[in-house]
Amino acid sequence: MEVQETRVQTDRVLTIPNILSMARLVGVPVFLWLILWPKFGGPNCDLWALLVLALSGVSDYLDGKLARRWNQISSLGRILDPAADRLYVLSTLVGLTWREILPLWLTAALLAREAMLLVMVWILRRHGYPPPQVNFLGKAATFNLMYAFPLLLLSDRTGWVHEVAAVFGWAFAGWGTTLYWWAGILYVVQVRRLVKADATAD
Repeated sequence: MEVQETRVQTDRVLTIPNILSMARLVGVPVFLWLILWPKFGGPNCDLWALLVLALSGVSDYLDGKLARRWNQISSLGRILDPAADRLYVLSTLVGLTWREILPLWLTAALLAREAMLLVMVWILRRHGYPPPQVNFLGKAATFNLMYAFPLLLLSDRTGWVHEVAAVFGWAFAGWGTTLYWWAGILYVVQVRRLVKADATAD
């Protein structure tokens, strides 16, 4: 969820937005299992995997919307929401790469961005700052990728519907990867400014 500084935060745990975020986290291993089941001799469950992914997208929208409307923005929610986003991205990367739907170079590009963000979080913690907040650009990148992945999964069959899915899937993948890196670079700039301000204050 996109956190607004001007809104009051709460330490409550059992809020509806937090429960939605927790449900999204529970869905991550289910989603990955459904994608990879055919690789272990099981039936093709791509449609069920798409359903889980669609439900996660709906809950992702609702948790932020309800948190802002009901003034239930919480410290836990600030952690759960981006964690669920990243875990869905990572699990989808693992599943689609294992299924050879995504090329290794695209997976490497997205994982490199995640590694860069982990380094930035480590630097922030060393200077006593919390992890960077989710910004609009980062959320837009995630939405693009969450559109791209199910479309690419759908394209792993024959027929005109799957060919159209491939075209749109790769378009969203390109936009999402670009925005993902752009948002990551902005985080780096933000971290650099904070560290520089600390150095100047000292």
